[in-house]
Amino acid sequence: MPHFEKMIYDNALLSRGYLHLYQLTKDDFARRIAEETLNYVMREMTDLSGGFYSTQDADSEGEEGKFFVWSKEEIEKEIGPHDAAFFCDYFDVTEEGNFEGRNILHVTSSLEEVANRQGLSIDEARDIIQRAQRKLFHIREGRIKPARDEKVLTAWNGLMLASFAEASAILERADYRSAAEKNAEFLLTNLKSDGLLLRTWKKGEAKLNAYLEDYACLIEGLVSLYEATGVLRWLRHAIEFADKMIEEFWDEAAGGFFFTGKSHEQLIVRSKDFMDNATPSGNSVAAFALQRLATLTGREEYQRHAVTVFRLVADQIRRYPSAFGWMLCALDFDLSKPKEIAVVANGPSDRLTELLRVVWQTYLPYRVIACCTENHEAAATEVPLFAGRPPQVEPQAFVCEAYTCLRPAEDPTDLARQLTATNV
Repeated sequence: MPHFEKMIYDNALLSRGYLHLYQLTKDDFARRIAEETLNYVMREMTDLSGGFYSTQDADSEGEEGKFFVWSKEEIEKEIGPHDAAFFCDYFDVTEEGNFEGRNILHVTSSLEEVANRQGLSIDEARDIIQRAQRKLFHIREGRIKPARDEKVLTAWNGLMLASFAEASAILERADYRSAAEKNAEFLLTNLKSDGLLLRTWKKGEAKLNAYLEDYACLIEGLVSLYEATGVLRWLRHAIEFADKMIEEFWDEAAGGFFFTGKSHEQLIVRSKDFMDNATPSGNSVAAFALQRLATLTGREEYQRHAVTVFRLVADQIRRYPSAFGWMLCALDFDLSKPKEIAVVANGPSDRLTELLRVVWQTYLPYRVIACCTENHEAAATEVPLFAGRPPQVEPQAFVCEAYTCLRPAEDPTDLARQLTATNV
């Protein structure tokens, strides 16, 4: 039985995981789950001004899960006996139900197995599911919906921003890019005051000084948005907040980031959080995001801060590795040889789209991506990967490690070979 409450951070982390699974396997199932998750967030959890709400409750009309469950009679009435026979078999719907006399739809056998049992082809089975889902969704929309917690939290929005940004590029979805850019604009407009971030916004009012995780997660989201769009503004904001995060939260004496900043109220003790729980810790996200920024900008001080964090938690990671999932990913980035991918073009073109498609549909857990289609001179001063690589007649992609690059690739097939090569 699921817990029916929906958390924005769960949907952010899971959708991003499914996006990476899709990159790795090209499995349409992974793509579908990622899209359905992000579509849900756009439909149910997005404020008109662009912020992402925090949670959707489990209860409606005083009953847990009432909005989400079905009776067999209800399904048969809405989709007809023929479609209901297959649908109920596939989603394990029974007269007695599996949750307080009603049914939580869940799959216990493969589509092929149920289609064989029902004497249907795979295409017929898929058509039934799609028809039934459309009808039942329309019926469910008429029910009283669970309440939402319409707070917008900076940290959780940063995680969701990263997922929408990557999805826009991996899945080539302009609506996801629009959602990501609108969210970034919202956060920068409404949750920033006097150069500092704020923690929470609701109904037009923002308040509370931001914590470490708010800075770190927003930096992570902005770096991802820059990679997905090539718009330098997002990178500049990521650098701005990275510098402010170090200024506000860094422990100059012992290293690591405090949970609260210098501008917070005075506390007896300023704690540091390193363990990754339902959401990754601020230190984990900061260490990963700073390394990405260091690789993109060439600023070694970002890398030094990340390495100091790793040294502080090394003993704990050895003893309790399962408590440091995000931190281990950040550490793996440090121990690996991240690829630096720079794509340079005079402007949008079909060939540029083809090159970027190859980049984003290749699973590369340790890489940074920079794309420049305008104002090359300004971009080269901020992103060293562009230095000495002005736009040519045809778009070019450069695959590098430690700023040592292979020959420029203009052909998508050649680029794909370079991306999967073990050495540069």
